[in-house]
Amino acid sequence: MEESLSFWGALQAFQFMRHAFLAGLVVGAVCSLLSVYVVLKRLAFIGQGISHSAFGGVALALLLFEESTTAGLKINLVTLAFCLMVALLIGWFSRRSKVSEDSAIGVFFALSMAAGVIFVGLRERYTGEVFNYLFGNILGVSSTDVTTISVLAVIVVIPIAVFYKELFFFCFDERLAGVSGIPVRFLHYLLLTLLALTIVISMKVVGIILVSAFLVIPGSAARLFTKRFSRMFLVSAAIGVGSSIAGLWLSYELGIPSGATIVIVQFAVLIVAMVIKRSDKHTTIIVR
Repeated sequence: MEESLSFWGALQAFQFMRHAFLAGLVVGAVCSLLSVYVVLKRLAFIGQGISHSAFGGVALALLLFEESTTAGLKINLVTLAFCLMVALLIGWFSRRSKVSEDSAIGVFFALSMAAGVIFVGLRERYTGEVFNYLFGNILGVSSTDVTTISVLAVIVVIPIAVFYKELFFFCFDERLAGVSGIPVRFLHYLLLTLLALTIVISMKVVGIILVSAFLVIPGSAARLFTKRFSRMFLVSAAIGVGSSIAGLWLSYELGIPSGATIVIVQFAVLIVAMVIKRSDKHTTIIVR
């Protein structure tokens, strides 16, 4: 009887495994970097709202481009535009109207999901592809997907590097940052835009349903491991990349879904961080 390949053997033997591995590394890294800002600025709920709104964009794209040979790229572009629209509308409503931010998130969350259901209902063909985007299909990532994910990841990382200190000041004390001349409105919409981009990057790998975990857990664990702002990025990225590798390995060995396994690994790291956290109550973040 032929012996089955180990995870590392399969990685060398099969191209689709290498694509999944690379995509997991990129998504784990970029989500973890943005996760630091999501945690410090308390954007977890808005991230969840934007991620679930991606369902409407995916459903619309599948309705429009079901016969297209370049459907994958078009789905990403339509979903990105849809998520950006929802993110900016949430930001505008929460800052320009009497509707609170959590109410605005709830409204557009429900509206986007309802629109997605309608778009799926209007499609004449079987809509099995929707499940790949809802729950992720990392083993179905193509070389084109890896390239798209990598390009979008670079687009996300550049503003994080350029506005490093401004974003820290904004997350630490938005009112004081505004008084000091930092463009807080621009940074607010920048973070929402980066969230939308990151969600589009991640949806094929981990799925719309679970992407919010990628945007919250690494940053939460990193904040427990260190109080230095600069180290948070390194620790968070290490957690994101390490959990992606460990999750892929476990999912291969146990025959269980990859995206969900990665999230379980991240949660285990968070539990470890909570257990070994120092007993002191000092939680000041140091910008170094």
